[in-house]
Amino acid sequence: MIKYFIKIIFMLFPLISYSQSAQEYIDMGIQRLNTEDYMGGIQSFSKAVDLEPNNIRAYNLRGLAKFYSGDYRSAVQDCNKVIILEPTNLEAYMIRGLAKSDLEDNHGAIQDYTKIIEINPKVVDAYNNRGLAKSHLDDNRGAIKDYTKAIEIDQKYKQAYFNRGSAKLNLENYQGSIQDFNRAIELDHEDPSAYYKRGMAKFSLVDYRGAVHDFNVAIELNPKYSDAFLNRGLVKLNLVDYRGAILDLNKVIELNPKNSDALFNRGLAKQNLKDYRGAIRDYTKLIELDSRSPDVYNNRGVAKFLLKDNRGAIQDLNKVIELGQENFNTYGLRGSAKYNLEDYRGAMQDYNKSIELDPKNAPFYIKRGFLKILLEDIDSGCLDFSKAGELGEVKAYDLIQEFCN
Repeated sequence: MIKYFIKIIFMLFPLISYSQSAQEYIDMGIQRLNTEDYMGGIQSFSKAVDLEPNNIRAYNLRGLAKFYSGDYRSAVQDCNKVIILEPTNLEAYMIRGLAKSDLEDNHGAIQDYTKIIEINPKVVDAYNNRGLAKSHLDDNRGAIKDYTKAIEIDQKYKQAYFNRGSAKLNLENYQGSIQDFNRAIELDHEDPSAYYKRGMAKFSLVDYRGAVHDFNVAIELNPKYSDAFLNRGLVKLNLVDYRGAILDLNKVIELNPKNSDALFNRGLAKQNLKDYRGAIRDYTKLIELDSRSPDVYNNRGVAKFLLKDNRGAIQDLNKVIELGQENFNTYGLRGSAKYNLEDYRGAMQDYNKSIELDPKNAPFYIKRGFLKILLEDIDSGCLDFSKAGELGEVKAYDLIQEFCN
């Protein structure tokens, strides 16, 4: 989006005649800017400033070059100089606002864009950029007002439709966001981001076919669009197309081997295909990247349990609890792993804790009932079967007939 502004800013700069030498340096700097030689541009504009210390155009252009080079603080300083010399200079406020946004000073950016609007209420980019700054501050409703104003001024302003659609998406107004992305696509049918965002809105509306279609188009337009591959993979997970999901997640990992969302969800897909060893490899890679995620340890623990690696499962489930995730399933599964290792006292403690955390979980009453009967506590075991029956576990009554009567 940033490159969208360079054309506008150059159009706004008036063609003022300066001394030949300063003007030559300015012209040279503009040529360098157009070839993305930002450091060369800065050098040329600096020479112009040396020759004419109050040359507003040279300061503005040097600020722009510094902005593109990522030197945002220095860009702000150049714009400050321009504003001292000419307090109504729109270009300086625009560049300074952009630089402040990239410095995460969104409140300061909003002040600059507001100043532009006070000076000239028809500068459409000021509304769009102010909307972006508000979005960064999670003021999506305020942002929508600014994008709407930009569209009122220019009904073919694609970026404002796209940004308004994104703000509506953040507010979970999915139908409204789709309408805006539709318009953005009408205005530019080769923008992969618009298809991707529309796909996200359809995904949220459980329109999986529509979401896949939009992600497909985004990928056709940008074959390295990692987020589109990722979310197409997630849609396929929801459609129980685990093999298709793995193909998409493989592509994400090929593009970014450290993408944690792709590794986690590929692990889930493999687990659903009973490729537990493959799932464990993905979860292990995730733990190497971040050892503080209880969900990853939990899933790896489940995979190990299903491979009958009870000790490995217990180690992972211990880690889940250590990281502060008190979940009835975690205790219940650890209890079952301990049961398999004939650690009946430990299993009983975990089943007790699981039931304490979720007193309406019938399966763990069944498990605890079996364990109590194994330990010859028949009456208490049968009461657990009975409780499971009360909670809707039909097979509990068969167990009562078999073990309790």
